[in-house]
Amino acid sequence: MTAASTPKGERRRQALVVAAAELLAEGGFEAVRHRAVAERAGLPLASTTYYFSSLDDLVSAAVEYEGRHELEVGRARLDELAEQPRSTDAVIELLLDLLLGIDSRDGGADVVLLRYERLVGSPRRPYLAPLMRELSAELHDLLAEIFARSGMEVGRDRLLELIALVDGAVVNALIASNPDPRGAARGMLRSQLG
Repeated sequence: MTAASTPKGERRRQALVVAAAELLAEGGFEAVRHRAVAERAGLPLASTTYYFSSLDDLVSAAVEYEGRHELEVGRARLDELAEQPRSTDAVIELLLDLLLGIDSRDGGADVVLLRYERLVGSPRRPYLAPLMRELSAELHDLLAEIFARSGMEVGRDRLLELIALVDGAVVNALIASNPDPRGAARGMLRSQLG
């Protein structure tokens, strides 16, 4: 048994992952550095290299943590949604939470911009490719389930079109310095699903 597999070791490793995920969300890939992660986690600098073989390994763990957490929250919200009368607006808000992040609810472009920078920047990190494909497939499955359980007939091709419409609305809003890219995406979805 190594120190990393003890309960204390697992707690420390998890604290580093959470700290890295927070830094990633706040400042993108460049914000995730050994020293910054250790400081955020309140652990010695050496702990980052003790629990992770490389910075890439730590970034991968942070991306997976954040992605799985968002999927878990989305599944819980889907269960809540299923207990309520069907509402297109509720479905749209859940879709936007999953595509743009829950923090985008508060408005402003910064959170959405950082998220899109991470998504667009991930291909420059080939070690993330398998994880990003896996998380994307799980997200698409969850989105399809949201539509199915909401009584909306949306096939796989139509789902990909809706995601592309959201992405296009968000990117255009960011280019135009629109302070509410989520609102732009909401409008696009309402016009398609309303």
